[in-house]
Amino acid sequence: MNKISGFAQRLLEEPPFRLFTKAVINRLPVSVRSRERWDVAPRPNYLTGVLAAADQALDEGQQEISVFEFGVAAGNGLIALENVSSDVSAETGIKIAVYGFDAGTGMPELIGDYRDYPDHWQAGDYPMNEELLRTRLKPATTLIVGNVAETIPANIDQIKEPIGFVAVDVDIYSSARDTLFKLFARPGRKMLRRTMMYFDDVDLRITHKFAGELLAIDEFNASNPFVRIDRWRGIDKQRPFPEAAWLRRMYIAHDIEAISKARSGTHKTYAGIDDDAGWPG
Repeated sequence: MNKISGFAQRLLEEPPFRLFTKAVINRLPVSVRSRERWDVAPRPNYLTGVLAAADQALDEGQQEISVFEFGVAAGNGLIALENVSSDVSAETGIKIAVYGFDAGTGMPELIGDYRDYPDHWQAGDYPMNEELLRTRLKPATTLIVGNVAETIPANIDQIKEPIGFVAVDVDIYSSARDTLFKLFARPGRKMLRRTMMYFDDVDLRITHKFAGELLAIDEFNASNPFVRIDRWRGIDKQRPFPEAAWLRRMYIAHDIEAISKARSGTHKTYAGIDDDAGWPG
């Protein structure tokens, strides 16, 4: 058989109506929920996470949330988060504050053993052009530069909006560990009962649960009785593209303490989809 293009291969391997519908939606002024369902976004992981966070805020009676990207580098992800947040805010009425945290100089010094994947990354990888990036960001977006072990404690108490969505793209164990512990293990934390999360480096060929972001998640769960981080279960249900790789990188931080105190007398739904479809309630 002659070699065919990747697009043609996809047409042969799956029902073509999905691709046609997605292409149509990409060209029409449809709702944010329609774009989310069909993965029509530069970063569908951010759109799904922020929209679910806004729905969670509505469920809890909150009027505003904060969303974060840890590991900003060149800034393309943070700009995508800005745009997604603006669209979701316009559709849901939830006010969304956007924050980006990054060392600025690239990855910090590694801890010196296998846990930071030293054969794959090194200190200084992914440096930021801070001056240029700040000219590209919206005025309302907050960019905080420095080591997260220091910048999170120095700034988090000034952020009044409950945490709704967190994207962790710091690659290495030590930075992921500091991010999770400084963000969710502190007294007086302010987060939704279920905070949506995305971990960028949990399904690479090099990754395993004894290092990197996966190890950071395990250590956090083992030592924190109040917040537990788990995979976002059921997120692939009722989606046109349930095989999308990014779905396996979506997680939820469950505030066990707050959930234990909360009570609900009604059966919740999101956008007409029953809880059993995988939306966090």
